[in-house]
Amino acid sequence: MQKLKVCELFAGVGGFRLGLEKTNNYDVVWSNQWEPATKTQHASMVYEARFGPENHSNTNLEEVPTSEIPDHDLMVGGFPCQDYSVATTLKNSKGLIGKKGVLWWSIHRILSEKEVKPKYLFFENVDRLLKSPSTQRGRDFAVMLKSLNDLDYAVEWRVINAAEYGMPQRRRRVFFLGYHKSTEIYKTLQETSPTKWILEQGTVASAFPVKKQGAITSFSLEKDLVSLSNSFNLEKALSPFLNSGICIENEVHTLKTVTDYNGTHKLLSDILEDVSASEFYIPEADIPKWEYLKGAKKEIRKTKTGFEYNYSEGSMVFPDALDQPSRTIITGEGGKSPSRFKHVVQTSTGLRRLSPVELERLNMFPENHTKLDGISNTKRAFFMGNALVVGVVEQLGHALFRKIDALEKQLQI
Repeated sequence: MQKLKVCELFAGVGGFRLGLEKTNNYDVVWSNQWEPATKTQHASMVYEARFGPENHSNTNLEEVPTSEIPDHDLMVGGFPCQDYSVATTLKNSKGLIGKKGVLWWSIHRILSEKEVKPKYLFFENVDRLLKSPSTQRGRDFAVMLKSLNDLDYAVEWRVINAAEYGMPQRRRRVFFLGYHKSTEIYKTLQETSPTKWILEQGTVASAFPVKKQGAITSFSLEKDLVSLSNSFNLEKALSPFLNSGICIENEVHTLKTVTDYNGTHKLLSDILEDVSASEFYIPEADIPKWEYLKGAKKEIRKTKTGFEYNYSEGSMVFPDALDQPSRTIITGEGGKSPSRFKHVVQTSTGLRRLSPVELERLNMFPENHTKLDGISNTKRAFFMGNALVVGVVEQLGHALFRKIDALEKQLQI
């Protein structure tokens, strides 16, 4: 079987491309990376330095005509997640109507306008997506599923924690794969029981085995997108979307699953390098600030308007445990200022933050992938906070190609 042609949206510094190209089964024919918050397109600079400027766009995707995007077999992307991520609260999450959340409709626009639609879709987002927004938990994901079903795609999804499958970072993300009705996978999915697909026969299950935990839940989506958006889960109940599921022809089947993995696990200690640069070491005078931010708190705080309220939070391990996979990298990982969420490790020469290379290793990127003139270490850390774990993409990419190839060979028999 020939390589699949890929369109990579919201490319960042190329995590999807790295994972897919490691399988030797995919060829990226067009990519787009544009960050509205900055004039200089730093991520795009890194992307072009590593993969070349050919067929790469660094302009606002909303302004790119669909006619400029070449036909492709697979569309991939980690579309903007600022409105859903743990960096904000569910109460403040605007989901699809958020400033950057509307970029989902750029995906929808391309899929709807493409005369030759991609046969397969492969998207990634924070797991909070499954329960956003707080006023209608699960509505945003329901709208996405419905909009893809209306475009003749079936969808399967799974929340995957990379560390639970031996990778060095505890990073939970929802991955979802779409199959156009013209594909053999779509037809096979129609003929397979939902439970069996989710647990055994599905693409995701073949890459990341799971076990069943609880009964499967099934429900139908509203026939009209607007009605669905206005009426979904108005009771403010828990989101109906569990960590695994499929949606085909407006029928949702979702199941709670747990990891089935008995292999080795990479630890934070496994990715550490010898670091001599003083910028990463914490001065003795700053250690109390770090200890305060990492520690448990019960205190009265005051808003800018003078309103007083009780604030409390639990303690965090400080320094970070070396005998466990790392915590999730965040976009604010870089810089010298003390922080509750930045990683700190104990070394023989003192306490220090993680280096850019160590952060790249946690996401399974090549070393110094983001090293480039004009790119600061703080910006490199930001890139990794926005990135995905390359190993997850690689395994899902392998599984998707294997399934497509196997079904095509069956047709030839």
